[in-house]
Amino acid sequence: MSYKIYVDGQSGTTGLQIHERLSQYSDLELLTIDPDKRRDPEERKRLLNEADLVFLCLPDEAARESVALIDNPNTRVIDASTAHRVTDGWVYGLPEYDQAQRDRIRNSMRVAVTGCHAAASILSLKPLREAGVIAGDYPVTLHSITGYSGGGKNMIEQYEHSEDDFLTSPRHYALGLQHKHLPEIRRYADLQANPVFLPIVSNFYQGLAVTLPLHKVLCSSQYSIADIREVYRRYYDQQSFVRVLGQDDSVGVEPGFFDVQACNGTNRADIAVLGNDDQVVVITRLDNLGKGASGAAIQCMNIMLGFEEDRSLKQ
Repeated sequence: MSYKIYVDGQSGTTGLQIHERLSQYSDLELLTIDPDKRRDPEERKRLLNEADLVFLCLPDEAARESVALIDNPNTRVIDASTAHRVTDGWVYGLPEYDQAQRDRIRNSMRVAVTGCHAAASILSLKPLREAGVIAGDYPVTLHSITGYSGGGKNMIEQYEHSEDDFLTSPRHYALGLQHKHLPEIRRYADLQANPVFLPIVSNFYQGLAVTLPLHKVLCSSQYSIADIREVYRRYYDQQSFVRVLGQDDSVGVEPGFFDVQACNGTNRADIAVLGNDDQVVVITRLDNLGKGASGAAIQCMNIMLGFEEDRSLKQ
């Protein structure tokens, strides 16, 4: 069976990557809009309602406007924006979230893809909450370092064509501690309060790693580092796109260094449990343009349309 697919916002970073991935499918018909009509609501409405499945790769308000234009009850939507991630009636597009999430995605008409920082954060936190390693009121702190492609076209242009010296160093941002991924992290990690979340953008194109420190004296139970690693291994045992790394695994570009970019070009998330029995850090890395954006969207589409889940995706 052939499906009609429309990417609304295909000129952005995520839209371009989704469109490139879709070009590998011979059994999909890709609908496109004339560049002169991209701002024509009637033409957009026609395409949105003609499609069997729509990808929204738009700013939040534009994504809401596109959804409002859809009156075909058979048009399914995968939204890559922040607009609907904690909205009732939308399923969160993280298949590895729990055992039932794939069925929720498969049966849903509306799926909201995760944020890149949020995906790594929730993959880190959810197993610990389920196992009771940390309680809902645990004071979670998260640091995330990411490549500049996550900032979209303007930031890519700035990094690749500016000679400003300050761009050579890592830059902390969201200093008001109100990052737009916080609502989904809090909701899907089942936290009673927002974590202290501080992202850092650095002078490399893609790749992301979220670090979660665990203070053993604040954990609900006294788990060893081996126990914590086993919690992750059991939780993600059947997940082909999540790999749990141990203390002795090759996790860096050289001994003692963690390679933030090691998942680039894949749809995989790596979870490393490091430290000792007194202090533990959990580092989850992924490709912010892959598992953190276009790869996650394609993974959800594969599930929704009944394709092999790993189709066109690298592990």
